[in-house]
Amino acid sequence: MSDEDADAPRTAVDDPHVEVVRAVGHENVTAEHASTFELTTDDWLTPAGDCIVGVEADRTPRDFSTEFREACRDADATIEATLVVEAGDETFEETVTGRGDPGLALLDDRSMVGRTSGYTDDERTILVDGDGAAADLDRALVAALADGADLTLRLAVEPGE
Repeated sequence: MSDEDADAPRTAVDDPHVEVVRAVGHENVTAEHASTFELTTDDWLTPAGDCIVGVEADRTPRDFSTEFREACRDADATIEATLVVEAGDETFEETVTGRGDPGLALLDDRSMVGRTSGYTDDERTILVDGDGAAADLDRALVAALADGADLTLRLAVEPGE
């Protein structure tokens, strides 16, 4: 990736249905929560935050484009959250796939949450009915995050037919 690409807030292609968030791990990342995963702009994490996988996120749902947010509000949309963790010479990648919902506000200015449930009454929710949560992530990926590795979250929405 070129230096120019690294500073781009979204993808180099600038796809209106893709948002990219950069964050870092933290020593208290345990990723033990069974129904959610979360990234936050906070620069700290307590051991109680067992769903949080990344801190110091550079963007929040409020920063996402209007077109992206609108596409996520389609109940037939598929939303993929791909977590890429760079840990020295190793790269770990996992994707959680969920769906959109008309109840997604996507307006929070602090954090974002992917859910295995259909809960939408929260401005932080970025996808519902996900096929995985923090507890489902590969333990080597989680260990890298606990060591402070860099995390890139790529959110891609595929609008329904």
